[in-house]
Amino acid sequence: MENGYKVYIKKDFSEIGIKKDYDKVLIITDENVKRLYIDDFIRTLDLKNIIYYTINPGENSKSIKVYEEAFKFCIENGMSRKSLIIALGGGVVGDLSGFIASTYMRGIDLIHCPTTLLSQVDSSIGGKTGINLGNYKNVIGSFYRPEYIYMNINTLKTLNSNEFLSGLSEVIKYALICDYKFLDYLLKNRNKILNLEYECLIYIVQKCSNIKIDIVKKDEKESGIRKILNLGHTFGHGLEKLGGFSHGFAVAIGTHMAFRLSYKKGYIDKAYYDKVLNIYKAYGIPITFDDINSADILDVMKKDKKNSFLKINLVLPTGHSALDVVDNIDEKEMLYVIEEVKNEF
Repeated sequence: MENGYKVYIKKDFSEIGIKKDYDKVLIITDENVKRLYIDDFIRTLDLKNIIYYTINPGENSKSIKVYEEAFKFCIENGMSRKSLIIALGGGVVGDLSGFIASTYMRGIDLIHCPTTLLSQVDSSIGGKTGINLGNYKNVIGSFYRPEYIYMNINTLKTLNSNEFLSGLSEVIKYALICDYKFLDYLLKNRNKILNLEYECLIYIVQKCSNIKIDIVKKDEKESGIRKILNLGHTFGHGLEKLGGFSHGFAVAIGTHMAFRLSYKKGYIDKAYYDKVLNIYKAYGIPITFDDINSADILDVMKKDKKNSFLKINLVLPTGHSALDVVDNIDEKEMLYVIEEVKNEF
């Protein structure tokens, strides 16, 4: 792919071959991925200068503390401007590794090897890196292009059901922002996708990565069209932080809120609203919640990094795979919609 986002989708790691000469190659991964892949991955690279650093799985590792500890590891192991970082794992590993690579000695080379569906279709593409600060998600970060992104599609077969479904939430998002016919594909091929049939996995990963690359090429720094990729995220981040939902499930519920708000305001019709909800239900992806204070969710939304001029920016559907970014929704309307979705539990 052009514009610094080369993506390779393969059935294993055998073709990852590192072409450049590096004095050190650091693999950053988490405990789960390390257990599954690290030995074979290192053998495949067949380099003498490999080291690896392991973090705990989960969003808590996207912190200043973990960033600092990993940074010290880089220094203590003699990494230089001629070193390489490989992010081997899901979205947390990718976001943290990318930020380390972008800031270590003002930037060293980075390769993404995403191993989850969510990271393959979304977070590894587009150059976003970041760590969290309390309730402020990804508020510390940078835009940083990897050398390339290498996806081993068969890593998806080691995911548990919730991890896979969390990634499918982002797949559905791409249908909602760009390709209405893709919704029908997801409905028609539900059983094949849930059975992890190889051809379906290849198709959905290629489809979503191509959509995202096309959008990023038009708007790398998210000043315009790229904002539509945040469908469901502003509502969802509160659920992710306060309710312990995975990113994908939080975005699914947040997308339900966005569609409910658009339906109530007359931007979309009931048939489209119902179709979208039925797709999530068909896959068993949650679209409602309980036991979280709605006002607390709104408070997290107010702190979202995508806001500007003290206004909450929302991505709302306006038609079949059509969206708009608005900042004129009254907070009471948002709170009412959060309450409605919550009461459907």
